[in-house]
Amino acid sequence: MSTLNISLLQQPLVWMDGEANLAWFDQLLAPLGGRDVIILPEMFTTGFAMEAARESLPEDRVIAWLQAHARRLDAMVGGSAALQTAKGAVNRFLLVEPEGRVHRYDKRHLFRMGDEHHHYVAGIQREVVAWRGWRILPQVCYDLRFPVFSRNRDDYDLALYVANWPEARSHHWQALLMARAIENQAYVAGCNRVGEDGNALRYSGDSQIISPQGVVLARGEAHQPAVLDAALSLEDLNAYRTRFPAWRDADKFEWQ
Repeated sequence: MSTLNISLLQQPLVWMDGEANLAWFDQLLAPLGGRDVIILPEMFTTGFAMEAARESLPEDRVIAWLQAHARRLDAMVGGSAALQTAKGAVNRFLLVEPEGRVHRYDKRHLFRMGDEHHHYVAGIQREVVAWRGWRILPQVCYDLRFPVFSRNRDDYDLALYVANWPEARSHHWQALLMARAIENQAYVAGCNRVGEDGNALRYSGDSQIISPQGVVLARGEAHQPAVLDAALSLEDLNAYRTRFPAWRDADKFEWQ
């Protein structure tokens, strides 16, 4: 499929109430037909809470909910959730296909300024998901600040960032999303929340879908709930990479 129709749900979250959040997103997802990918924010069942994994919904409940919407909408649906697992608490980005297949990426870079590294276990593996002819890199919030980890090794076409990125640093969020798109010659979609959380942090959203050349294709109005839509073209992406092959001169980085 050369065209990928994507939607981002820039929305407020109910603090530490998984069922309330699922009910809210049920309403938003109900009319969203004709999409290929639909993305919810980071920790969409709880908000960005350090205690979330101990009190959040079980992973099988969240997955079953995502599977039901993915099947009904014939789209890949995902977002990150705080989950308790055998290895400990994780901030896990779940991407679910209509047939039920589940892709998992555990947040690699834990936000130490919020003590996330004391409450969650960092992921150790970078993931790329193949979907309808596209290669998709899932990332979570603070990962955005570390370009080596998301360096395009000619292995992805679209990077997805889900976030609870506070209003105070919204300029960083917007600038870094733009940089990741340009430097990696890939589409970038960043889905951030809005509203205020249980720690009195405010979130302006500023979600964006950005082309490989840094053109903003869709932008969420600051502080306003929104559904952002864009049609991404694999033909345009490959033509641009052929016409301006900067990727061929990229340095080879390794991370551990």
